Amino acid sequence: MLMNTELDRFFPRQPSVMWQAPIWCITPQIDRCIHRFFDTSPVSPSGRYVALTRLPYEDKLPVPGDAAEIVLVDLQQGTTRILAETRGWDSQLGAQAQWGSDDHSLFFNDVDTQTWRPFGVRLDPATGATKKLDGPIFMVSPDGKLAASPCLLRTARTQAGYGVVVPENYVPKNPTMAHDDGIYLTDTETGASRLLISFAEIVERARPAFDPVDFRNGALYGHHVKWNPQGDRLMFVMRCKPDRGRPLRNVITMKPDGSDVTVALHWQIWRRGGHHPNWCPDGQRILMNLAADGVTMRFVRFDYEGRNIEAEENFVGSGHPTLHPNGRIIVTDTYLGESAAAEHGKVPLRCINIPTKTEVVLVWVDARPTNDRLAALRVDQHPAWDREYRMIVFNGCPGGTRRVYLCDMRNLL
Repeated sequence: MLMNTELDRFFPRQPSVMWQAPIWCITPQIDRCIHRFFDTSPVSPSGRYVALTRLPYEDKLPVPGDAAEIVLVDLQQGTTRILAETRGWDSQLGAQAQWGSDDHSLFFNDVDTQTWRPFGVRLDPATGATKKLDGPIFMVSPDGKLAASPCLLRTARTQAGYGVVVPENYVPKNPTMAHDDGIYLTDTETGASRLLISFAEIVERARPAFDPVDFRNGALYGHHVKWNPQGDRLMFVMRCKPDRGRPLRNVITMKPDGSDVTVALHWQIWRRGGHHPNWCPDGQRILMNLAADGVTMRFVRFDYEGRNIEAEENFVGSGHPTLHPNGRIIVTDTYLGESAAAEHGKVPLRCINIPTKTEVVLVWVDARPTNDRLAALRVDQHPAWDREYRMIVFNGCPGGTRRVYLCDMRNLL
């Protein structure tokens, strides 16, 4: 882990609320950069590098075939390098740039513009050597051996911003319960990819059992797939897009071989209000924003079988919450429309101490996008821990362009 004085050599410190948590902008000279999501670290396993996506523009929706860039920030040398171009990106999670088990394994998505088929890429930043994978990247397992993903072509069927962008006639439409779509696993060494489990099989195997009638007026699609920190269980956000109305959202979990399929959160509970489930560090429980009482959204934890729902009654939920392994600290951001946000496009990066029932704002972040008329262009902070759980990386948008920041949390833990 780099010392703060080393970071000060290359990156400008930012004004912050908590002096104990210094913050640096790590992309001061390069515009339109974002890190991936709040469930994976953009910081490499050694702590030296940060992997980002640089959007080609930020005032309009992505156009099929337009190229984004994969960016490498060297925290030790203070340099920024463009590693590759990619057509496999979207506005919220970029090209899903993330690390495998070491600094020589960087993964991201690309698209073959002849066939409009997405595929994953494994890149060694040190040598430039690349390997094309047969399947796409959403999240790589903790040991770096497997990538799990929904169909990134179909993701926008329920929400734009999280997959890859191709011409509409190349985006499949699912039947009610598809037998040829679901969760895909890709071997990052051989590149071989396969359908792990289909939507039809999920509904057939899940416990407690689904009533298939729930989905008769819509079609099932995948959204997020997440490995738990131990790599022995997957979480899957499965959505049913009805003919009319909002999608029915479910949290499904299973073992990596597709067995032991459980319904961690049924759509009948999720529809009370809530968003963004994420694994707790123990790999057994899930943390998310949820209005379990149907009134107030709280930070709620429950086990992967959907039992033992517990809400933190002292705090209103918001943003993208993650729990530190010490079990005491939740860090999260805030959407512009949520109650914790301020006027004029400022949102708080929140640090919540569960035992002391206290909360501090680490920094107020400018989250105003250049074009605020389209939800897919919003600027989410997506606060993500590094692998040692000492630093938080997050996005902001000062002066109308996206930049990435690093916050040292050590004094608050």
